[in-house]
Amino acid sequence: MKIHKILIANRGEIALRVMRTAREMGIATVAIYSEADRQAPHVKYADEAVCIGPPPSNQSYLLGDKIIDICQQLGVDAIHPGYGFLSENAAFARKVREAGIIFIGPSPESMEMMGGKISAKQAARRMNVPLVPGVNEAITDRVAAKQVAAEVGYPILIKASAGGGGKGMRVVNDEAEFDEQMDRAVSEAIASFGDGSVFIEKYITSPKHIEIQILGDQHGNIVHLFERECSIQRRHQKLVEEAPSAVLTPEIRAAMGQCAVAVAKACGYYGAGTVEFIVDENLDFYFLEMNTRLQVEHPVTELITGVDLVKEMIRVAEGHELPFGQEDLEIKGHAIESRVCAEDPRNNFLPDVGTLHTYVRPQGNGVRVDDGIEEGQPIPIYYDAMFAKLITYGADRSEAIGKMIRAIDEYQITGVQTTLPFCRFVMQHEAFLSGKFDTRFVGLHFKPELLDVQPDAIEIQLAAVLAATLQGRKATLTQVSASVATTGSRWKRNRLG
Repeated sequence: MKIHKILIANRGEIALRVMRTAREMGIATVAIYSEADRQAPHVKYADEAVCIGPPPSNQSYLLGDKIIDICQQLGVDAIHPGYGFLSENAAFARKVREAGIIFIGPSPESMEMMGGKISAKQAARRMNVPLVPGVNEAITDRVAAKQVAAEVGYPILIKASAGGGGKGMRVVNDEAEFDEQMDRAVSEAIASFGDGSVFIEKYITSPKHIEIQILGDQHGNIVHLFERECSIQRRHQKLVEEAPSAVLTPEIRAAMGQCAVAVAKACGYYGAGTVEFIVDENLDFYFLEMNTRLQVEHPVTELITGVDLVKEMIRVAEGHELPFGQEDLEIKGHAIESRVCAEDPRNNFLPDVGTLHTYVRPQGNGVRVDDGIEEGQPIPIYYDAMFAKLITYGADRSEAIGKMIRAIDEYQITGVQTTLPFCRFVMQHEAFLSGKFDTRFVGLHFKPELLDVQPDAIEIQLAAVLAATLQGRKATLTQVSASVATTGSRWKRNRLG
């Protein structure tokens, strides 16, 4: 079925991202917006726009029935949910389908199977995909849970069965901590997801978070589009992502890709999705979960593969087969994404809402900015703190890092504190440059006062040479110096805030 009009059930940068591809495909777009977003760029860009309610998301962007009514009134063929809000809500996807509207995403049945961490792990186990040692069914009995923890061996991780984003997740180092952390995990899971079920697994002490992008059609064809490294996080939420990973070998990359495709096949998946893995210091990998939607960090995959994931999602929803097979896909170059959040890294990454008095985007070769805000606009307090994504692309990792540093220096933002100074700190840290980092990066390496310290140029260059060597390339100090040279004084003049 040819799609002629799409409603984007989202806001901000992802709404604009979907609209741009739709316009390139000759498809009309409908925006929905809350009263807080009345002047937002996605509202102005769309062909039609409808105010859906007051600012709180439960009175606007989460009103599934009202969104469907708008679609029927405006003759909308399809809904793209973006990420967040209703994107992984199987009940909403089912209602969309029952209303005769195309949901640009997977089937409700796939979403239900992969939406619960326990059912997802059971599906992965059936496909012989490696799982972290632990128990893969819900635990409610505290005595039984303690016994499982003792059998698995401390430290263990108590994890909410439903949801994500680090909610309902607690590390337990020994039995003395178990009761308190179990209570916190269950309480937070109930508050966040309305479901207090948890499971227990071994806690990997030096974990890397690496995910595989998959894409499937409604004819049974599924491919993977390689990996993204997502280990730079604070409070279990990502801040810097890159593709490909600096440490995976071709053999491990292929094995992880095959496992991701197997997980997708286990639930009859179509559309774009992501299979997440935890990787230990020996590069052994274990299935974590599957996100049944487009990811925030999808641009880095697009840049290294040349595939427009939103376009392919739309084509799949129309019933087309994928235009390529696994053998047609290859990695070209390197891409890095820095999330631009209205948070203050000097104050424990606390939200810092306000108005963008100055907002000038960086430009130039290899620089992409996905955002949903303009100069003079306030950052609404009702939604996620991320308002933009800065993505750079280079022929190799060193070049992508150099472009990121340059782009951050050019990004002019005043009125709110942002995470960009932290992202610049990451780009210059030897652990990141060498690839020898994991999800503990913030705790191990970051202190707010370090944001005002410029690393020694020679140290940066030597670390970058090491990074190049680890990737099997030869690089001279002169070449790397040109790629990652920094401009400390200019950064001080353009500090965000």
